[in-house]
Amino acid sequence: MAIYHLEAKVVSRGAGRSAVATSAYLSCSRLYNDYDGIQHDYKRKQGLVWQQIFLPECAPQEWQDREKLWNAVEEVEAAKDSRLAREFVVALPIELSREQQIELLQDFIREQFVSDGMCADAAIHDTDGHNPHAHILLTVRPLDEQGKWQYKTEKEYLCMKNGEERGFTAAEFRAAQNEGWEKQYPYKVGKKKVYMTLSAAEAQGLVRADKHPQSTRYGRQNPISERWNSEEQLVEWRKAWTDVTNLYLERAGREERIDHRSNVARGLDEIPTIHEGVTARALELKGVIADRCEINRQIKTENALLRELKAEIKKLAALVVRTVPAIAEGLEKLRSRVLIFCYQLSHIRSGKSHIQKSLSVWKPELERYTGLVQQIKEKSKERKTLVAEKKELPVYRVKRHKALAVRIAELTEELEELRSEKALLLQEFEYAEDAGAEAFRKDIATMEAGLKKLEAQEQKYSAELDKVLVEYAELKAQAAELDPVELYKARQAIRPMQEKAAEQQLEDTTQEKPSLIMLLSAKQEESHLLGEDAEERQARQLIMHRNQERYRNSLSKQKRNDPER
Repeated sequence: MAIYHLEAKVVSRGAGRSAVATSAYLSCSRLYNDYDGIQHDYKRKQGLVWQQIFLPECAPQEWQDREKLWNAVEEVEAAKDSRLAREFVVALPIELSREQQIELLQDFIREQFVSDGMCADAAIHDTDGHNPHAHILLTVRPLDEQGKWQYKTEKEYLCMKNGEERGFTAAEFRAAQNEGWEKQYPYKVGKKKVYMTLSAAEAQGLVRADKHPQSTRYGRQNPISERWNSEEQLVEWRKAWTDVTNLYLERAGREERIDHRSNVARGLDEIPTIHEGVTARALELKGVIADRCEINRQIKTENALLRELKAEIKKLAALVVRTVPAIAEGLEKLRSRVLIFCYQLSHIRSGKSHIQKSLSVWKPELERYTGLVQQIKEKSKERKTLVAEKKELPVYRVKRHKALAVRIAELTEELEELRSEKALLLQEFEYAEDAGAEAFRKDIATMEAGLKKLEAQEQKYSAELDKVLVEYAELKAQAAELDPVELYKARQAIRPMQEKAAEQQLEDTTQEKPSLIMLLSAKQEESHLLGEDAEERQARQLIMHRNQERYRNSLSKQKRNDPER
């Protein structure tokens, strides 16, 4: 079934990543990084089914070579913690053919990214034939009309004029200076450092502490980069992926659709910390049935149903009319309540089983995640140490340089594999990229709390079921003086109507049709609790005995009326 998954993350040098390494990984190729002198080789990686470079018209055509493209990115980003690229991971609908998946992805990339001035490096991976997904690596720095990189941020100087403070870039200040705006510099006033304009400082006879004018902390962001980095833009991209995917599904004549909105936005009353979709399917692949959304809806609706049933049972308990129709109706209504209680108890126990099985999967996965995080931490530390050593190492230490380069490359590859494994684990359970062990623990705690709620509900329903059984036994005792056959026939006549009403009540309360399998199991349990098999045998024996009596009486009457015979 088509699912919605769009994961956005940033490739940052500060996190120990490189744009060249990421591109090599997604394209399953071998690329050399000029920035750190490391060659990244992922030619042995399996699962690549398609790849392509997308460039805006103004970009140099030599960037069709991804090694040149991402080395150009690495070169322009000089800071040690620079953001190098933006990566999207999207799930492709399995309902579409490979050609349709590629066309869908191409349309999305060209319309949303390339048309806006980004370079894109895209690849489709599908290792097992059941999980087609695409990696989209995007540049984060805009290009000008000549295909040159624009600035991400510009230094913004805080200037003063007539007591008003305003920020200007270097280019803007050249014009503003003619209008009387002045930069502010640091001056020593006693032991304090105070920023003021040159004219104000000269009036007080102060000496400048240093030559650096006051500026905003982060500078002024390029408006294009600012838009690309905004939460609003991410929402637009997520919606755009939904729209284009649904369009292709419609063109293919498929009924499946995806939705980028959260459950709350769609008006679904569900506990948000218990996930659905990919999680449920992942658990089912491991032999675990997990339908936690259903369980949460169940918890919320059962108290309302319980109150309604208790009110009806109270009315039935007050029944004093001891006629066959009245007793039959009372017994059948109580019987339908027993049926509902049995169904709900079965539903609750099924929910408990689902959660218990889910916990048996989630807890080991938490240990696996913790281990991955620790390995990434240790290998990142080792790589950082070796990179620092390589930079400080004299050129003539050729063998050591070579050994360090090999080990750094190995660590880089191992880190990419570990990060990929971690990302897949997070994706499997529908976590964000920056989710950690705390997110795992929170969800496990949520499931354990849900388990306790279901256990409390089970106790409530069991207690109410016992009360109904007592009421049923008391009402049945009132029917001891009535004709059992007449009562049996009266009950059988209204039973289908009462069962249908019980099923409708379950559907109205839970907002879904009762499970046929669970309903059949509930009827069997109800029949066992009320001893209906024995009652039916007794009634049929009485009916047969009476029919035989009538037949014998009929024969005797005929003999009396016909003495010759």
